[in-house]
Amino acid sequence: MRRAVVILAVLLSAGGFAPAAQNPALQGPVPSRVEGPAPSRVEGLPARSDSLKFAVIGDNGNGDKTEYDVGQQMAAARAKFPFDMVLMLGDNMYGRQDPQDFVTKFERPYAALLQAGVLFYASLGNHDNQNNRFYKGFNMGGERYFSYVKKNVRFFVLDSNVLDPQQRSWLDEALGRAREDWKICYFHHPLYSDAGRHGSDVSLRVTLEPLLVKHGVNVVFSGHDHIYERIKPQKGIAYFVAGSGGELRRGDTHPSGMTAAYFDQDNAFMLVEVAGDELFFEAVARSGTTVDSGVIRRQANQTGATQ
Repeated sequence: MRRAVVILAVLLSAGGFAPAAQNPALQGPVPSRVEGPAPSRVEGLPARSDSLKFAVIGDNGNGDKTEYDVGQQMAAARAKFPFDMVLMLGDNMYGRQDPQDFVTKFERPYAALLQAGVLFYASLGNHDNQNNRFYKGFNMGGERYFSYVKKNVRFFVLDSNVLDPQQRSWLDEALGRAREDWKICYFHHPLYSDAGRHGSDVSLRVTLEPLLVKHGVNVVFSGHDHIYERIKPQKGIAYFVAGSGGELRRGDTHPSGMTAAYFDQDNAFMLVEVAGDELFFEAVARSGTTVDSGVIRRQANQTGATQ
């Protein structure tokens, strides 16, 4: 099983963001499968010509000014960081979900990106109509859960609303067959979260986490809680909550020993770059300020420590 080494880098911002290194309350034991030097600072994304670049948004589809502002900021970021795909973590649509709503809650907010050929790959959240998986712009191919490959990364998109035996069996087999360097899963409900409104979905964790650990998943993205949070690696897996792409619950984070960093004072999205055995990430606020950044280094052909 491959092991990920996480080198954390944090950028300080306005209130509501707290890096673990500067808050004793956020310190905790280092998971046994994650090793590495002390936190280091990362200045920006490398934007290498041959790397995989993508953005991440969650809980975005409200059609409000906040969603449009985030969309504009994403387009501005793309001028310097030319990503060609976006992961959608669910709740891609709130409220009414008629044909016109796909225009006002998706096509217009991200018009600049769509016109540039950027592809959005969606997962379903609890507010999404299940039939939205047939909407061409979400690139789900009519499936509740699916997998796809980009460069040296295999993505696994799950429907965490109903993680039935059929889906678990499919995931077990699909993860087992994957031979790409990186395995990244994304779905709506977070296995780990320090938000007060929802928090960790423990029942989902009991069902899903053993499969992620068994097959050496490197990174997991989720939404549902309307904050940004980076969790300290759990059993060798890096977890992110990125559920403030349109909705926001300001001040909803209650840091614990598993909190690495968080931002809950404004809407945010993520930028991610996979270059060889390194995954660089930035969390960017609606204002354009980078509120968190770092790099995850994957070590190939190594076996994780015994749990």
